[in-house]
Amino acid sequence: MDLSTSFGLKGLKQLRRAWVEVEQEALSRIAGKVRPGLPRDDFHLIRRQIDDCLLETGGATSARARAARLGGVYLDLDTGGRDNFLKLLAFEYGVKDDALRESAREWLALDAGRSPEDLPVRLDAEAKLRRTLKSPRIRLLTQFNDLPEGIKFLTDMRAQLLKIRRDDPRLGAFDREFKDLLASWFDVGFLKLRRIAWDAPAALLETLAEHEAVHAIRSWQDIKHRLAAPDRRCFAFIHPQMPNDPLIFVWVALTDGISDRINDVLRIDHGELNPDKADTAVFYSISATQPGLDGVGFGSFLIKRVVDRLSRDHKQLKHFATLSPLPGFRSWLNEQCEIPGNEQHPRVKNGLQLLAAADALDRMFVDRSWLRDEAALAQARQALIVLAAHYLVREKRGNDVRDRVANFHLSNGASIERINFPADVSRRGQDHSAGLMVNYRYRLKDIEANHESYHDKGDIAHSRAIASLLKTRLTD
Repeated sequence: MDLSTSFGLKGLKQLRRAWVEVEQEALSRIAGKVRPGLPRDDFHLIRRQIDDCLLETGGATSARARAARLGGVYLDLDTGGRDNFLKLLAFEYGVKDDALRESAREWLALDAGRSPEDLPVRLDAEAKLRRTLKSPRIRLLTQFNDLPEGIKFLTDMRAQLLKIRRDDPRLGAFDREFKDLLASWFDVGFLKLRRIAWDAPAALLETLAEHEAVHAIRSWQDIKHRLAAPDRRCFAFIHPQMPNDPLIFVWVALTDGISDRINDVLRIDHGELNPDKADTAVFYSISATQPGLDGVGFGSFLIKRVVDRLSRDHKQLKHFATLSPLPGFRSWLNEQCEIPGNEQHPRVKNGLQLLAAADALDRMFVDRSWLRDEAALAQARQALIVLAAHYLVREKRGNDVRDRVANFHLSNGASIERINFPADVSRRGQDHSAGLMVNYRYRLKDIEANHESYHDKGDIAHSRAIASLLKTRLTD
């Protein structure tokens, strides 16, 4: 009898998998080798290596060897195994409650007395409390930083943690510690601003193409135009330990006036402008390359450093502005459509009624022919721009504006200068914001004041044109 016929091919595959698992478990027990999925039965093998690293016995060479061995084990794990490794660190290698209580009670007891002669003892207790608050897992991660490519290894490890951090509050606590650790190593003072040109290594160019998050790079001609054209620039922050991995980069166009259509900026066959004749620098895309550095806020410094660099290199530049998307506009507008009319803001209610009367609500985010219909665009234009102004200036979460791109630029000290339509006729531009784009403007003399007003009071700097839109009465 044919075994495959009687048992079935599916059954044979399942049997084979079961036998492989038995074999792997046996090897794990005999040889002490961790299996790729890091099942709970193998946790004791990982604990032993972690504890050896934390003991910090021997010299620096021994410590590096132990950390490298443990890091190699992590790299050999599959995705599920890496998740389990991180959960083990989160659940078993945090700050010890008993030690924290003891250190805190000791400090509080000494602080209650506050006698001058107790000052040295109180300072010792304070130092002990700080040491106690530094969890074993953070001490472990610090050891990886000394290894070749160690900081890249840790950045990728946190990217893995970000995918699972909401599964348990202890994972969230671990992530906060991890982020603070990386933030200390990626302080903007350690980063170098570098202009990336067409003669950069091919691997670096591929990184730019892979991580471009706003306007996809369509070809080598496209990226060459962005890097080699005399009126185009690309700047990136580089960490000394990751010289070939830009952390975040921004594309810049040197133009005559503030651009209002992204296609004019991206066109390969546009007439190139002598950079010495340009009066404006337009930042048209900013992208991060390291998911593990999410929340480590050096992106805000990139714009300011580039403005300083361009001001020095091209003293004739008068204007620094962005041409930015409104990624949350569609979802906000859809929410407004679900709100009863008597609960809508009058400006929003009138705008939605005008768009519905123009047959735009059903077409503007999905119908590609709509962006080619000049009459339809003319009917919808005023209502769309007024609604976008309301969304940018009036819709908030706490003190922050709702739109994440607007929040980024306003928190950096920019002001909302102008809303453009139609400005992005790509599928992405239509899908997110019906073709709308925004110019945020950076005025050197106002950046700090705008930044402080936004953070302290939620004030949103905007131009007279935007203020005028917010006073517009939308009527048929």
